[in-house]
Order: sequence, then C-alpha cells, then structure tokens
Amino acid sequence: MSEFELGWGDEEEPDQTADTLTAADHSRQEKQVAQIAAAVNSAVEAVRPGLDKIPDPVEPAGDGELTAEELERLELCEQGLALHKTAWFMAGKSLDTVATGRLFRRTQHKLEPERCYTTIEEWAEVEKGISVSKCNQWRAAWEIGEVLMAREYDAVPGQVRELVPVKNTYGLNAAVAVYVLVADTVGANKVTAARLRETVKLMPGDLKLEDDEDPDVLAKTIKGVLLGELPPSGVPAIPPAVTRAVDARAIALANNLDRGRIPRSEVQLHLLQAFADPEDTTVFDAVLDRMKKTSNPK
Repeated sequence: MSEFELGWGDEEEPDQTADTLTAADHSRQEKQVAQIAAAVNSAVEAVRPGLDKIPDPVEPAGDGELTAEELERLELCEQGLALHKTAWFMAGKSLDTVATGRLFRRTQHKLEPERCYTTIEEWAEVEKGISVSKCNQWRAAWEIGEVLMAREYDAVPGQVRELVPVKNTYGLNAAVAVYVLVADTVGANKVTAARLRETVKLMPGDLKLEDDEDPDVLAKTIKGVLLGELPPSGVPAIPPAVTRAVDARAIALANNLDRGRIPRSEVQLHLLQAFADPEDTTVFDAVLDRMKKTSNPK
C-alpha cells in the first residue's frame, strides 16, 4: 500500500453496521404491521354482527330511571334491531340475485340428490328454510328499502311491505314516492306502516303514473290527485274553452293544408316536436313566456 493510501481498519465493518440497521428497521416494521393488524382486527370485531353481542335478558334494576348499565344494554339491543332491518333487505337482494342468475341451478337437491334445484322458491325453502311466501315477499321489497335507505329514510320492513303493491302496479319510483309523500306530510320520524297503508288505499284505481319520473315529482302528482287538484291521469284537466279553441285552430290548419279534419293527437305531436326542436326555439320561447306570465302575474 502506498504511503499516501489511508486505511480505515477492517473494510467489513460498514457492511456489518448496515446489516445491524437493516435488522432494526425490519423489527420496527414488523411491530408496526402487527399493531396495524391488531387495530384492524379490533375494528372488525367491534362492527361484527353477532348474537353474542346482544345482552342476555335480565330483570330491571328498578322502576325508576334506567341505570348507565341499562342504557348501554338498551343501545346494544337497538343496534341489533337496526341490523335486523338491514339484514332483511340484504336477504331479499341476495335471493333476487340468486333467482335472476339462476345461481341455484347446479346445486344438488338436499332431499333428492339425483337432481338439482329448478326454482328459487324450492332452493330457498329446502336449503335455507325460507318459506315460499317469505322468499317472494323479501324479493319484492328489497329495492324499495335500498332506495329509501340511500335517501336516508329510516324505513323498516313492515313499512316497505305496504309499498310493494304500488311497486308492482306503477313501478319502483312510484313506491318510493308514496313514502316521500307521507314523510313530507307528517314528518319522516312519524311515518308508520298504517299511514302508508291508508295512503295506498286512497290512490284511485285509474291513477296513471310514469315510473321514469323522479320520486319527488311523482309524490307531488299523487298528492295533487288525492287532494282533488289533479285528475287520476296526473295531468291538469284542459278547460273546455281551450279545447274548443284548439279544435277551431285545427280546422283552420286543415283548411290551410287543404286537408280534411286533422286529429287533435296529430296537432299535439307536431307541437311537442316543435317544442323540443333545438334549432328552432320559437315554440319553446313562447311557452316559456306564457309560463312566466302565469307564474308571475302583474
């Protein structure tokens, strides 16, 4: 080694130090991972549903105010009941998904092993112990419950069941609209199955609703019909004077076109097409102007 070359002792020492630091880092990382895993497991356990989390029935501590322990027991029981509501809708959606995709089709029949299940009702009853009526009931109701929960309504299964006939007749949005109507009328926290049932009974048999309408719009339409402000069609009745004027103009239109009688439906079709024309807004502007004058009369 040249006199100008400096040595720093054993050249292996830096590598050994690095190895020591690396081991320490690994140890810290492992502890952090273990702590995170423990925290995750604790959080999962805290939200895990289970019968063991519901307090066992015991006699009351007294006749007066609930003790702190009793209040805690009540809170846990209320959480269990809330879980039941969600589980009810989840069961309905699960059954509907299995039914729609016929996911039971390759499951061997428990009582007749030589064949597979052929219907969702058979699969649910034999495999899961769910009666045919319950299976159909849950499947019919879960969509309503899902939408109401998404809209932050505290709807319970008993209330949702009252809306199933509306869904079957008019569609999902109409069923939600009935709940919205009752909630807006009496307050969301005062909606009951009985109130929903009575509202459904009041809906006329010849009521016509468009299910692609927003539930809030449908709620206003249903309210108008129930109050007698709108006919069952949901569309404001055309005054006789306006009908006569339209018929007279239709005759004038036929004369200008050198045609015979022009049906009112044909006139309406052309009016709607002109109203929706994005390139020529003449009719749209005229309607807008008339509606402004009607809404803000001077």
